[in-house]
Amino acid sequence: MQKTSTRTLYEYWNTIRGARSAPDRKDIDPTRIREALANTFILELDESENFSFRLAGSHLCTAYCRELKSRSFSALWHDRDHDAMETLMRAVTEDHAVALVTFQGTTALHTKVSFETILMPLRHNGSTHTRLLGAMTALDEPYWLGVQPIMEQRITGLRLIWPDDVAFEDSVREVAASVVNESNFVSGPAPIAMPAMVYGRTARRYAHLAVIDGGRQ
Repeated sequence: MQKTSTRTLYEYWNTIRGARSAPDRKDIDPTRIREALANTFILELDESENFSFRLAGSHLCTAYCRELKSRSFSALWHDRDHDAMETLMRAVTEDHAVALVTFQGTTALHTKVSFETILMPLRHNGSTHTRLLGAMTALDEPYWLGVQPIMEQRITGLRLIWPDDVAFEDSVREVAASVVNESNFVSGPAPIAMPAMVYGRTARRYAHLAVIDGGRQ
């Protein structure tokens, strides 16, 4: 976790959940995360079974130069990354992992900026399948950010954290840390996930991402 807002929200989420796998939506007190609030968002499962923004902080809306409430979170990602993001979000909602993602945002003028985002399970009406708590923060802030909207974003790295397994310092389990360089991309439709070996471990490929099996047994 490179940004203070990411770590602040994760530590708050980890505190209020207690012994549970995820806290309840009503447990969140915005005054406790003031320094991260502008970068914080809540996603909800919409009628089309995709996640959309229920709430979005001011810094997020500024980066995209538009209000994000009710807009699709899934639609932000490049087509090649949809399968990887869906797999990641299922790990959050179903297995109660925490997902940490870095991505590169590109504007219509082809300027680029890197972001860090975190996704955490959140209970709503007893279920963790319809809400997600997260934060999204630019790793640097170029002068044009907020003037040129982010139009496309591509994943550059992702991993899962299993908070219940071990202490925080040792809890990061690498699940998708091998990203093939863009120069190796093959044109055409994204390939189906297939078994492979990465660093001597079984992995599944989703387009340009290698998802390494790991974490809970």
